[in-house]
Amino acid sequence: MTTYWCEWAWLPEGARPGVVVEVTDGRITGVGAAQRPPEHAQRLAGLTLPGMANAHSHAFHRALRGWNTGARGTFWTWREQMYQVAAALDPDRYYQLALGVYAEMAAAGITCVGEFHYVHHDTGGARYADPNVMGHALAQAAQDVGIRLTLLDTCYLAGGFGRPLHGVQLRFSDGDAAGWADRLSESTLDGSRVRLGAALHSVRAVPAEQIPEVTAWARKTEAPLHLHLSEQRAENEACLAAHGRTPTQLLESHGVLGCDVTAVHATHLAAADVALLGGSGTGVCLCPTTEADLADGIGPAAALRVAGSPLSVGSDGHSVIDPFAEVQAVESYQRLDSETRGHFTAGDLLEAATAAGHRALGWTDAGRLDTGARADFVTVDLGSPRLAGVAPQAVPAVARADDVREVFVDGRRIVHDGAHESIDVARQLHDAITALRG
Repeated sequence: MTTYWCEWAWLPEGARPGVVVEVTDGRITGVGAAQRPPEHAQRLAGLTLPGMANAHSHAFHRALRGWNTGARGTFWTWREQMYQVAAALDPDRYYQLALGVYAEMAAAGITCVGEFHYVHHDTGGARYADPNVMGHALAQAAQDVGIRLTLLDTCYLAGGFGRPLHGVQLRFSDGDAAGWADRLSESTLDGSRVRLGAALHSVRAVPAEQIPEVTAWARKTEAPLHLHLSEQRAENEACLAAHGRTPTQLLESHGVLGCDVTAVHATHLAAADVALLGGSGTGVCLCPTTEADLADGIGPAAALRVAGSPLSVGSDGHSVIDPFAEVQAVESYQRLDSETRGHFTAGDLLEAATAAGHRALGWTDAGRLDTGARADFVTVDLGSPRLAGVAPQAVPAVARADDVREVFVDGRRIVHDGAHESIDVARQLHDAITALRG
């Protein structure tokens, strides 16, 4: 057993001073109060929070940060740049980039990531000898960094409603949903820190008749199911033209919605869509820094929460990797949209970044400092200029990633004094991105 004394800790009831946390075999086995550190306890100065979850990541998008900044365009013009990076990936390059990306996440306080993975095959769609080698490269990177991974293996079959795949998109496809499921049956992912999930890329990339097979696979295997939803108005308009329904209505008609499903973005929803998502308990993962970067728009976060959708957050395209920035943007964008303050408390924001995100990724035993939970915790420096004079109870609404000093995953320290224990994050990212972009 290892004992930690936290100057402050965020317990299920909120921020409390003088907290003792006992850890055995990667689990929290005791939580108590002590004004002073017990003998032999390791002291964690500052505020210790539960480990945070990044519920939506595309690791290779990190290579696009700063690319053509200031250039005019839309999501659709940005997508062409993204395809250039996707075309340059191979298993080793993917591993090297993901190693840097996941280490950057760890230093930001992220202890678990959901990787929305669809670059499955070689150039032209040819299968590698190991058809899951790209996913295995991502899993190895997460393992080497020390964070947990839910690999959301993504079904991607079409270039749009009634449109064939073309160019680099051929790397994404297994032909049909049955082929996607067959490839997953060959996966060797296994371990206490990695699990396999499922994803429908979107209703434009998975024909409606193929959706039920992916959903059935996820429910049979009790895997979390994620999907992009209504990120762009053009997707909604195309879906209405093809099916006479919104994307949310189309998913509901095929029995997809439910508490085991997470819709990502959900930016452009009709009121009836919000009611369908909330009424079914479907979670929504918001990625506000990416949604701002791509000029997607502002989603109805407050209305979704009221309707009953649990909210989580993700860094998506990694224009920023900072879970505090994500949750704070959820609140600030609602203020800008509604001209009203106070939609989410600091505790609400932390819940989205911790327990709700872990649940969305299938880790129901993480994201809280409580007996029986996984020993994931993140210590924030209360003495930084940014947090000077800020009450610990308000920290989730004010802190930033560079306030993170210590990170533990399953009881193992992976970040100390703000730096990863074994990876030079800046060098790793520089070399990996240079190799991809030339």
